[in-house]
Amino acid sequence: MLQPAKTEVARTLRSFRSWERAMLAHPEDRTARAAFEDCGYTLCVLMGKRCAREAADAAEQYLRAGTTARHRERRGANLRNGAARLTVTRPLPCLPAET
Repeated sequence: MLQPAKTEVARTLRSFRSWERAMLAHPEDRTARAAFEDCGYTLCVLMGKRCAREAADAAEQYLRAGTTARHRERRGANLRNGAARLTVTRPLPCLPAET
């Protein structure tokens, strides 16, 4: 299955949350309600859900999973390339020039 672009999902989710706040602050504002519903519909299409709340939850989960997987990939690549963080468990020996 094709996955939506993470940047598009993040942008639409931010817009959805912003219009949600505006609509809740001013429930009589028809422009805010229409924009909120449009963003909700777009999230539904992007995430393959029928409900805007489910789509928003799925978008958050999708974005969160991507950052965790990317972090794991980078860490694995660093370990394979020998670029892992070194920890010193015993003092390093002094070189003859240092004594």
